[in-house]
Amino acid sequence: MILNKIEYKNYVNYWLGSLLICLIVIVIVGGLTRLTDSGLSITKWEIVSGILPPLSQNGWNRVFDLYKEIPQFSLLNSDMSLAEFKIIYYWEYIHRLLGRLFGLMFLIPFIFFVFKKVFKKEFNIKFLILFLLILFQGFIGWYMVKSGLIENTTVSHYRLAIHLNLALILFTCILWYFLNIKNNTNKYFFNFSKNNIYIKIFIILIFLQITLGAFTSGLDAGNIYQTWPSMNNNFFPDDVLLVDLFSLNLFSEPSIVQFLHRNIAYLIFLYMLGMSFFYIFIKKEKYLYNALYFLITMVFVQIILGIFTLISGLNIYLASLHQISTTLLIISSINFCFSIKKE
Repeated sequence: MILNKIEYKNYVNYWLGSLLICLIVIVIVGGLTRLTDSGLSITKWEIVSGILPPLSQNGWNRVFDLYKEIPQFSLLNSDMSLAEFKIIYYWEYIHRLLGRLFGLMFLIPFIFFVFKKVFKKEFNIKFLILFLLILFQGFIGWYMVKSGLIENTTVSHYRLAIHLNLALILFTCILWYFLNIKNNTNKYFFNFSKNNIYIKIFIILIFLQITLGAFTSGLDAGNIYQTWPSMNNNFFPDDVLLVDLFSLNLFSEPSIVQFLHRNIAYLIFLYMLGMSFFYIFIKKEKYLYNALYFLITMVFVQIILGIFTLISGLNIYLASLHQISTTLLIISSINFCFSIKKE
């Protein structure tokens, strides 16, 4: 049990549930911020004064002038008008505002629950660590933006991947606590058994694929080969060599990154088939079937959305749906993992 006072169970889960919803919205807006190339529109990290957008013409001129100082404007957007700038500004502004809101949504109820001694002491510490991770995520967001302000026209794809992964790790932790409190349990994620090792390997593969997806987005690798199942009638991209798979620069080569993102998806699909066979026909764990069917469905949905996003020429709506389904795939994976009884 996580709670000292069971009568607060519903309030705690409303809190955690609202945090999960807010995180999904943040991930969606963050994805759209990237897809619309809006992430570098705010060039300062103003923790307090940045809460409000510019409220006057002079204010707008000031932030636009700051944007004009970075390479993205001079090299890519030199003909941009103030009206066009406001569009990309608001995407980044809303993303940052939601991040601030999420921090407050976490902190204020947490302080109340600590004051009321709702959690056992060890979980006060664990939730405090989560809050510190939220603060660190804010820093990582700025660290990512900073990488595109001096010499580059985009942010570092490595920093983008860290930023996305940390958001989804926070999401996973909160979801795990939500499931524990909902079911009056205290399951530990890192307890491995013969029964749960396969889904935990699957979750690792999912986060590997998410990292490759962030690389694909950060490098605009989806713009190169927009055919499926081949890459312009080839299995391996024709603008690189096979030996480049062993290069230290492996994850900075857009063609190879897209190749890996495609093929890890196939690996995940095959692994899911094997894992499903194990739980359905060997273990015959009927109590897991609903959770497993949810997981199988989300794998199919994610792969189909990925394919259609690619062949549509990176349609922004499909790309956004592809990212939304990532969070649903994580939910289905964690839910299945949580549902497994220890053996």
